[in-house]
Amino acid sequence: MSATTICENAKSISVPSAKIDVSLVEDEHTLARLRPEWNALVDRTLNEPFYRYEFIRSWLENFKPQTPLKLLIGREPGGRLVALLPLIEERVRMFGVPIRQWTSPTNVQSARFDLVAEDKTAAANAFFCLLRKLDGWDLLCLMDIPPTGAALEFQTIARNNGFPLGLYEAQRSVYVSLPSSVEDLQATLGAKFRGNLRRRRRMLEARGEVSVEHITGGPDLQKRLEECFAMEQSGWKGQHGEPANGDPRIHGFYSALARHAARTGALSLYRLLLDGRPVAFHYGLIQNGTYSLLMTSYDESLRDCGPGHLLVAEVLERCIESGHREFDFLGCDLEWKRAWSQTSRQHVWLFMFRNSLRGYVVHNLKFKLTPTAKRLMAYWKKV
Repeated sequence: MSATTICENAKSISVPSAKIDVSLVEDEHTLARLRPEWNALVDRTLNEPFYRYEFIRSWLENFKPQTPLKLLIGREPGGRLVALLPLIEERVRMFGVPIRQWTSPTNVQSARFDLVAEDKTAAANAFFCLLRKLDGWDLLCLMDIPPTGAALEFQTIARNNGFPLGLYEAQRSVYVSLPSSVEDLQATLGAKFRGNLRRRRRMLEARGEVSVEHITGGPDLQKRLEECFAMEQSGWKGQHGEPANGDPRIHGFYSALARHAARTGALSLYRLLLDGRPVAFHYGLIQNGTYSLLMTSYDESLRDCGPGHLLVAEVLERCIESGHREFDFLGCDLEWKRAWSQTSRQHVWLFMFRNSLRGYVVHNLKFKLTPTAKRLMAYWKKV
């Protein structure tokens, strides 16, 4: 059965392995009522924190509170939720052309994004059929899809139906596959690196008592978060990046997310203390045996002691002792992360344009003319 045939009825779409009834949710009240079903679907499928209702809702409320919601949901005929794709509507310009863009609710704070579905092929087909019947968009943009992402199913479907499509290689995220013992982990690090860790530990201990604090919630959670945010702002990120204390949207997002995660037991905030004072922190979430590091910083006045690396070592050991299977650094593959692992995941952005004159024009500008112009400029710089 072809994708074109499948699209004959976008409200009840039959595919070879499933039948999905699709609909578009645009109001906040319906979104709130979906919470139990939403999280149950995530637990059955991707089982990562970035796709849970609380993560997406916290992001929407802090970064795009006034932006129109476009949530695609898919249900079995009996009513069980089996697929969802949260989107927001934005009006942007690409190469001077006004575009109605339906995009993933993501930014640099989001880590990754994907279509959530029990049957990714059936869900992508069903949602594509609904999208082609809706007139409110020119571009579907999904950011930071992981290598095995269900959303990549849109590639084949779009091409089979004549919709222009392009992929952009985005961030590559480092991760550590955790061994069964701390000794096995240390064996992968190399003698020089281990020696540097021991030397830095001695340097820090020479300045005072070193300890590690693990926070999973409690009445002082926000106070401890504020201390971490202040540390982040005092360092490199405060001068060159986007610290939480420098942007109320970022501050609100991480504060709300921490409260939600604490209620479900997913929050894992580690702090390295020197005489009781925090000198490094990890803001992480734990789900399905994976520790996901969303935010980290350290006191840069102690740079020579390497408090950031020392805390990574402590958290890795505790993850192994807890039986976790992976430590995910998230974000870009910075040099300090590669010191711990050479394995990484390449994430991509997917652009699917409507098969209209506007869609073809902007697609050609972005994925054909612009890359060609860049190659020519690079060539002429060499000659």
